[in-house]
Amino acid sequence: MRVSQFFISTYKEAPAEAELASHRLMMRAGLIKKLGSGLYTWMPLGLRVLRKVEHIIREEMDRCGAIELLMPVVQPAELWKETARWDKFGPLMLRMKDRYQRDFCFGPTHEEVITDTVRREIKSYRQLPLTLYQMQTKFRDEIRPRFGVMRAREFLMKDAYSFHVDNASLEETYNAMHNSYTKIFGRLGLNFRAVEADSGAIGGTSSHEFHVLADSGEDSIVFCPDSAYAANIEFAEALQPDKLREGAKSPIQKIATPNRKTCEEVAEFLNVPIKRIVKTLAVVVNDEIVLLLLRGDHNLNELKAQKIPLLQDYRLANEEEVSNKINCRAGYIGPIGTELTIISDVSVMEMSDFTCGSNEEGYHYTGVNFGRDMKEPNHVFDIRNVISGDLSPDGEGKLEICRGIEVGHIFKLHTEYSKEMKACYLNESGQSVPVEMGCYGIGVSRIVAAAIEQKHDKHGIVFPLEMAPFQVVIIPIGMNKSALIKAEAEKLYEKLSAIGIEVLLDDRNERPGVMFADMELIGIPHRIVIGERGLKEGNIEYKGRCDDKHKVIPLQGTVDFIKLILYPE
Repeated sequence: MRVSQFFISTYKEAPAEAELASHRLMMRAGLIKKLGSGLYTWMPLGLRVLRKVEHIIREEMDRCGAIELLMPVVQPAELWKETARWDKFGPLMLRMKDRYQRDFCFGPTHEEVITDTVRREIKSYRQLPLTLYQMQTKFRDEIRPRFGVMRAREFLMKDAYSFHVDNASLEETYNAMHNSYTKIFGRLGLNFRAVEADSGAIGGTSSHEFHVLADSGEDSIVFCPDSAYAANIEFAEALQPDKLREGAKSPIQKIATPNRKTCEEVAEFLNVPIKRIVKTLAVVVNDEIVLLLLRGDHNLNELKAQKIPLLQDYRLANEEEVSNKINCRAGYIGPIGTELTIISDVSVMEMSDFTCGSNEEGYHYTGVNFGRDMKEPNHVFDIRNVISGDLSPDGEGKLEICRGIEVGHIFKLHTEYSKEMKACYLNESGQSVPVEMGCYGIGVSRIVAAAIEQKHDKHGIVFPLEMAPFQVVIIPIGMNKSALIKAEAEKLYEKLSAIGIEVLLDDRNERPGVMFADMELIGIPHRIVIGERGLKEGNIEYKGRCDDKHKVIPLQGTVDFIKLILYPE
C-alpha cells in the first residue's frame, strides 16, 4: 500500500480527555475518531489492526470446531423477559420501541438470542455437542464511558456459545476454549494471564477471565508465583488464619482521638500497627443496620459480601443513618455494647488487644478482646480482598498482585438459560432434557487498546507483529527529487508485496523527520530507509521499532533479510 493511496491522519497532540496511553495514542495515530460519548469510528489504519485481531480469533475458533453465524443487533424484549433479565440488566441496556410500540433493546449480549435459535433447531441428542460463535457489535450504556475503546458504549465482541447433553461434554468444550484463548492471546503477542473469576451478570457456576497485564489495568490480578493459582481479586479466597487467638494481656481503655477517623490516622496517633486496629463498617440490609468487622489494613470485598444471604442487596449506611441508629459519626463506629448483628471477617477472629471505635465521636478503645469486652460476632465469613503476602489458597506459596485488563471471559452456564427458555433435546430414552450451555467472550476492540497499554514508548505504539497495520514501511528520502531513489523504492516495494509481505511505501513529499515520527507513532515494526548516499554504496538502512540504532544492509539482500526477520526458521 502506498501512503498516497491510503488514508493516514496523525496528530501531535491528543484530546484533553484522553487519560490512558492507549486512548491518547489511538487518537494521535488516527486509528479511531470520536463520534460521541463512548462512540468511535474505526479509521482505515485502525480497522486493519482490528481485522487482524478478528482473523486470528476466527482461525482458532474454527480450529476448535466452532461454527460462525451472525445474530441481530436489535433484540425483542420478549426473549429477555423469559429469563427475567429485561428488568435485572438495568440501565446498561439501551431500550427502544418500534413503530408499533413493541419493546426492543440494542443487544448488550446474546445469550437469549442464541438460546432461542438453538431451541428452534436442536431436537435430538444426536445434534449435540454444538458450538456457535459470532463477531458482533454490542452496546452497553456505560454511565461514564472513558479510556477510548477500552470502555466504550459500542464495541466489537466475539461471543461463542456451546450446547451439550451433559456436564462432561461441557467440560470438554470449556477446556478446549480455554486452550484456544491461550493460543489466541499468545499469537497476538500479548503478555496475559488466565484467572478464576466471578460469573457476574452472565451467570453460571464458574468462569475464567483472561487479562492482558498492564499497570493501567482496572482489575487486580492475584497470583502465586510458585504455582498455577491465579484469580481476580474479587474471587480470590483469603484463607482463615491457622493460629489461635491469644488471650487478653491489656486492660480495655477509652482514649481520646480528636479528629482521627481513618485507621491510618488512628494508628499514627496512638502509635499502634494498623494491623492491630479493627474497623467497623455500617451497612443497611432491609432497613436494618448490620456491622461488618475488618482488620485495619484490609478492604471489604463487595462481591464476597453480596454473596452472603444475610447481606443480599446491602449498601453502606449514610451519615444520617449512622447518627440516628448508632448515635455516632462515621469513623468512630465500634462493635462494643451493641445489639446489632455483627459479621466479622475471618482474619479479625485471631485478633486480641485490638483498637476499635467507641461509638462516641473523638474516642477509640484500645486493649479490646472478644468475650471479655464485647460479644463474639454473630457470623464469620471471608469478606475481604486478599493482599500481597497472603497464603495461596492452593497451599503452594504466597500471593502477589498485579494489574490487568480483561479481554476475555469464559463461563459454564449449565442450564441457567435453557431451563428458563425451555431449550431442550430428546435424550436416548426419549425424555426432554434442558441442554447444558457454555459461553465464551472476547473483547475484540478492547484487545487493540490493551495491546497498546502493554506496549508503547515515548515515540508511540509498539504493535506486536501479528497486530501491526503493516509489517514493514519503506521510507525513501527525497523520492520526488531523485529518479534513482524512486526506482529502487518502487522495486523493493513490488518485491516485498509479491511475496505476501504487508508493506507500506511512504511516498509523501514530506521531511524525513515527519515520516519517521508518523511511522513510529502508528507502530509499524520494521522500517527501511532508502537514501541517496546509501544507494551510491549499494546499501539501505534497516531499523526495528524498538532498536536503538539502525543497521546498514546491502540493497540486494534486503528481501532475504526482511524474510528472515519476519519468518525466522
